[in-house]
Amino acid sequence: MNERTLQGIHHVTAIAGDPQENVDFYVGVLGLRLVKRSVNQDDPGTYHLFYADAIGSPGTDLTFFAWPGALHGREGAGQATTVALAVPQTGLEYWMKRLASHDVAFEGPVHRFDEEVIAFSDVHGQALELVAAPDALSRQWHAWDGGPVPAEAAIRGLHGITIKEAAEDPTVPFLTGTLGFRPVGAVGGRRRFAVGPGGSGAWLDLLVTPGASRGRVAVGTIHHIAWRTPDDEQQRQWWQQINEAGVPISDIIDRFWFHSIYFREPGGVLFEIATDGPGFTVDETADGLGTRLVLPPWLEPHRAEIESRLPPIELPQLERAR
Repeated sequence: MNERTLQGIHHVTAIAGDPQENVDFYVGVLGLRLVKRSVNQDDPGTYHLFYADAIGSPGTDLTFFAWPGALHGREGAGQATTVALAVPQTGLEYWMKRLASHDVAFEGPVHRFDEEVIAFSDVHGQALELVAAPDALSRQWHAWDGGPVPAEAAIRGLHGITIKEAAEDPTVPFLTGTLGFRPVGAVGGRRRFAVGPGGSGAWLDLLVTPGASRGRVAVGTIHHIAWRTPDDEQQRQWWQQINEAGVPISDIIDRFWFHSIYFREPGGVLFEIATDGPGFTVDETADGLGTRLVLPPWLEPHRAEIESRLPPIELPQLERAR
């Protein structure tokens, strides 16, 4: 393995409709913590909501741009389709009961690779999976004491991501050649690739559907996948390597809580490479994460205008897990 390697998934960003419905589902039902209540830095009149473990550890973070009233998306080729979330192997029975108690329809469990999987959708149609992962308990993760789900069953972070393409080429050569992914198995038409150390949090699954029409990114779909790099120096090296491969790539962008570069793999899925730091506690205390609207310094002078355009949201009333 090369010394410089992507370390797994940093975060996944999807598109929601009504922001309050989004908060109610991911905090109230799935028991994730809202660790950052901010805005889309490229469209500051809309929310960007971040859900993760107690402190927003890299690899636990599922985020949403909230576009109330926007059209729903369409699943298709050139698109990331499904977010898989890791839970302990002993926790799947708990989750089937919890989802049923909140009237969330699900399918499964089914056996896939060495995992047990249940599939469902969120309130706006985003495809999700809960995966009983053999290595879930070994992941870096911080329990949220104020959450509604007991720590022994709680979601441990992002397990993997599924992308859909009309053909393997040229996506697979780009993944394995330029980005350093490696094939680790196949089952039922699903090819699995690992990056970095592999394991939960470092999987990419590829589904190939020849002749599939292009997907449409909108409400209920994934906007982009971010991959982890530990620091700015390695990110600069990735930028150079991807640029030299002839792939159009953004400048390095300061997102305040991390630094980002963006590019599309050849099939069309939007990728990001994001640094692990500085992290979400750079502008809030750990206890105060997600409780107020926070803006990066360059947007702070526009706070009054931004707040006037955002609908109010409230955290759901929760019973603490026992």
